[in-house]
Amino acid sequence: MVEVPVPGAAAAPTTRPASTPTTRPATARVGMVGGGQLARMTHAAAIDLGVDLYVLAVHPDEPAPLAGAVTRLGSPDDLEALRAFAVEVDVVTLDHELVSDEGLAALAASGHPVRPSAAALLYAKDKLHARTELAALGLPVPPFAPVDTVEDVTAFATQHGWPVVCKATRGGYDGRGVEVVHGPDAAAAVLSGGGRWMVEAHVDIAVEVAVVTARRPGGEHVTYPVVETVQQDGQLVELVQPARIAPEVAEQATALGTRVAEAVDGVGIVAVELFIGPDGTITLNELALRPHNSGHATIEAATTSQFHNHLRAVLDWPLGDTSLRTPAAALVNLLGPDGPDRIAERLPAALAISEAAVHLYGKASRPGRKIGHVTVLGDDAEVALSRAREVADLLLGPGGRSTRSGT
Repeated sequence: MVEVPVPGAAAAPTTRPASTPTTRPATARVGMVGGGQLARMTHAAAIDLGVDLYVLAVHPDEPAPLAGAVTRLGSPDDLEALRAFAVEVDVVTLDHELVSDEGLAALAASGHPVRPSAAALLYAKDKLHARTELAALGLPVPPFAPVDTVEDVTAFATQHGWPVVCKATRGGYDGRGVEVVHGPDAAAAVLSGGGRWMVEAHVDIAVEVAVVTARRPGGEHVTYPVVETVQQDGQLVELVQPARIAPEVAEQATALGTRVAEAVDGVGIVAVELFIGPDGTITLNELALRPHNSGHATIEAATTSQFHNHLRAVLDWPLGDTSLRTPAAALVNLLGPDGPDRIAERLPAALAISEAAVHLYGKASRPGRKIGHVTVLGDDAEVALSRAREVADLLLGPGGRSTRSGT
């Protein structure tokens, strides 16, 4: 039960229970900072493994608390809340990157295992740091530079050509904080918003892919088949696994993804996004050190899902098989429609398509917000993707936001 402050009473503690664990024995207790859909799906995997998943959530109505995860309420920026949370669990991991560097470092200094570490997480939190460090290792990143002024952007574009890509060094996700700019006026508009920015050369992209690796503290790792992703406004809208790319390109992408996971010393899931050019050239885009949208299809498609392997990795348990159960899998994200959300009444019709797995996150709908996904397995990628789109259209209804590329 959530504690309700009484008028005139002393201030509530920085972290407080929203739910409590049962008395059954647990194989382990894992704490996940954040209570979103990643924590919700990790909670389902934790149940399979007999693990108690504790989440540190800001609100009791976030997806993981609603699904029954043991919940503590507190801010990820509150050091005392983090410390109180860490005392209850065997290891701390993350649902998102929006946790203070100082907080995670303080937990580790106090002897609480944090996986991934604050140093590893910095590669996902700070794009300029990631580009600088990975470039120093000789890994294929696009040309880049920090910028403070329009003149800095213009000087970079003079060397590399317009358009260029301006990125907020911190805080961006799902396309936020990333702007393709075609000239000085557009650059001025971007920089006027404040914050720290960097600029990159625009890369010709034939296909975008992701490599998802699970890695234990000692370096043992397993990698899933390469995922082909479709992005719209910087947000993943659909994917196919395995990627429809040449075998030798898939092999190179896998090798690069696992090399990055090792370079950053990631523990848990490390997802590496890559650009593949028309000539097959591979360029690093971004990375995440947590379960990732590109790995969601593994719930049904793989022998061991990314959520099971994330838990195994952060607990330093043996990792599971990542091979696919069927020749192809397709996933379509459900994005909040522009009109009324009527998914609940449309769900029975969607469930009548027996080969589709529907996942709803328990989130309030807003236009463009990820509120769920649909996965379909099959022998043919195009057929599976078409079927997944059909189910998504049934759920979102006429006038719903399209989840298809280019619309």
